[in-house]
Amino acid sequence: MGASLTVAALPRPQRLALDETALLLIDMQRDFLEPGGFGAALGNDVSQLRACVAPCAKLLAEARRLGLLVVHTREGHRPDLTDLHPEKLARCPAGGAIGERGPMGRILVRGEPGHGIIPELRPITGEVVIDKPGKGAFHATDLDLVLRRAGTRCLIACGVTTEVCVHSTVREANDRGFRVLVPSDCCASYFPTFHQAGLEMIAAQGGIFGFVTDSASLLAGTADIPARGVQ
Repeated sequence: MGASLTVAALPRPQRLALDETALLLIDMQRDFLEPGGFGAALGNDVSQLRACVAPCAKLLAEARRLGLLVVHTREGHRPDLTDLHPEKLARCPAGGAIGERGPMGRILVRGEPGHGIIPELRPITGEVVIDKPGKGAFHATDLDLVLRRAGTRCLIACGVTTEVCVHSTVREANDRGFRVLVPSDCCASYFPTFHQAGLEMIAAQGGIFGFVTDSASLLAGTADIPARGVQ
């Protein structure tokens, strides 16, 4: 039997078997968190998202030490945009549409600088990177296969934005039978009210989509667990 951890959460504490738990970092990309990317092109204050970077980095470091499966996702499209639905493109702002050239290369296009994950959370060798064309991380990707192949039953879902890509992924995971914990300080939104409402919806009605915790609660009981991964 592998190590386990009891975590304070809403609406009730959760016990995690670490061998069955994966850390999912959703769309921590330059296009969303830095000036000149897609988030800024939509008219957002991208600095709102920076608050979750340090908590995510701490959680990522501990996940690596414990040998958890770590999965990063990136929203973006093929360079020829053949996987970009016309309806998604139609909702882009003038001068900031997907595929147009911006300060960090073509916006939300795979392989461009803006599509990359921010340096603080950059994947290391052996970590899974899922490229997705939509909001949810399961849509049109092999994420479900990767998780089931690893024996994953529980996800710790972090990233941006809380009410869009994180929420979409949490809902998809719930429908597929995964238990999901969302650390509130490891997610962020351009709109603080959306962030709070998104978290409340996840934990409502007995945890209808998952369970809400924070990074301190997740890290509280890990110090005594021996390292099994990257130091």
